[in-house]
Amino acid sequence: MARIGTAHGDAAAAFQSTRTHRGTALDRRDFLTISGIGLGGLVLPSMFTRAIAAEELATTIDVARKKALADAALAAARESGASYADVRIGRYLRQFVITREDKVQNVVNTESTGVGVRVIANGAWGFAATNQLTPDGVAGAARQAAAIALANAKTQTAPVRFAAAPGYGEVSWRTPIRRNAMEVPVKEKVDLLLGVNAAATNAGADFVNSMLFLVNEQKYFASTDGSYIDQDVHRIWAPMTVTAVDKASGRFRTREGLSSPMGLGSEYLDGDASQKFVSPNGVVNYGHSYDMLEDAVAAAKQAREKLTAPSIEPGRYDLVLDPSHTWLTIHESVGHPLELDRVLGYEANYAGTSFATLDKRESGFRYGSDQVTIFADKTQPGSLGAVAYDDEGVKCKRWDLIRDGILVDYQTIRDQAHVLGKTESDGCCYADSWSTVQFQRMPNVSLAPGKARLSVEEMIRDVENGIYIVGDGSFSIDQQRYNAQFGGQLFYEIKNGAITGMIEDVAYQIRTPEFWNACVAVCDESDYRLGGSFFDGKGQPSQVSAVSHGSSTARFNGINVINTARNLG
Repeated sequence: MARIGTAHGDAAAAFQSTRTHRGTALDRRDFLTISGIGLGGLVLPSMFTRAIAAEELATTIDVARKKALADAALAAARESGASYADVRIGRYLRQFVITREDKVQNVVNTESTGVGVRVIANGAWGFAATNQLTPDGVAGAARQAAAIALANAKTQTAPVRFAAAPGYGEVSWRTPIRRNAMEVPVKEKVDLLLGVNAAATNAGADFVNSMLFLVNEQKYFASTDGSYIDQDVHRIWAPMTVTAVDKASGRFRTREGLSSPMGLGSEYLDGDASQKFVSPNGVVNYGHSYDMLEDAVAAAKQAREKLTAPSIEPGRYDLVLDPSHTWLTIHESVGHPLELDRVLGYEANYAGTSFATLDKRESGFRYGSDQVTIFADKTQPGSLGAVAYDDEGVKCKRWDLIRDGILVDYQTIRDQAHVLGKTESDGCCYADSWSTVQFQRMPNVSLAPGKARLSVEEMIRDVENGIYIVGDGSFSIDQQRYNAQFGGQLFYEIKNGAITGMIEDVAYQIRTPEFWNACVAVCDESDYRLGGSFFDGKGQPSQVSAVSHGSSTARFNGINVINTARNLG
């Protein structure tokens, strides 16, 4: 899957950073070389990574050692003139198991460990990082951060306004996993993927790539507010690409897997039948558990069916969008335009701004129909963004961004809260590595399920001319997040209240508020599922973040659909 979002501007422009490192960087070119497979846009969050043995993935750093290092850094920051300081000690672990047909392409285990120190001195920010995990090493980084802040203060026109946050003392949080995927033997993972590939091939696939991408972030945060927060974050993703070829014509069609990256352990791969969501035409989608083997067989059959599916006739259609598709539309047309730093223009240099300007909140702008309530929530179980505290020590929460169609709020961090008249942050501040500075990032942003009982079958019952879309595909969106186009994985025609058969070459075009105002129905809580991405890109230099977006199946009336195979002459 490609990284989500266009390249984004530098929301951390107020920070100047210097870094001290030992070890070798693993850049994108290196990764694509070692992986043996070109997964478009796939990058490693940390640029200071080393290869390790699989056994090391299950180890941790002693909490007492992390606290001692944090105290050394905080003391040095105070002695150097900092009025505020925070320390992030991070150990970022990744495992990639990559296969193609009957071969293992690669198994890669990586680690990146170090310390980032951020300070305010004389009303200005400074940041420095080091991978020298000694009292002297972290103290040196703290002094360097303070020196940078003091230098910045000489030219800064207004002091940082930093919202208060309570000190939580020594607390900890761990993703509530049942089985640590890092502890599962590599052979078991390889056997699963090769079995998946074989099943797809036997079902009619000509080519199949499958992989496991596992993440463990061991994050320790300490600040002069009095917080010492130890968090152990786990994520898993099992993507695959299945291709069928018409050998007579040379035409081919692909179907990506319908898994979602999740904040879960290897229990996600158990194939729990209670987490299967079967649409009226038999397509199986998945919630908090994924049957990769079942999906591979379905993908092969559906990829081959796509070869002979009729091409869509352009026009206006009622769209019934599965959550496996809708998450991306939410991400691009709601998540990004409601990031406050983007609204304020901090992202303009690199990525653009937002049509959802501050005056729209004040005027009660109708972003969508009264069926549309969109909320932010960093605490959703199983979500990629699920943590207890953000990277500046703020306890995470849920809040509404759009309520009954009306724009009511944005996403803020501690030095932005005052812009909206808030006294506290929303807990949206994150960095993708110990070596990068934390800044405003998107929380999980989701469409609330409908309040009345409504199944997918009931939703389509009165659709006369529509399209049912499953899975995410290519997309394009402008710099203000206003005009956009979205594809998908599977498309089915709806005629007179029934799904009739597969169609192809579908994409729909939207203007963001018109699209969300066209939402006429959302299925109930029983259909609610999460989609998401490991690679939400933002910042200059760019950072990536993992984020989920939930919804139930939703209906949008009268949306313009184009034929992507059209000949423009």
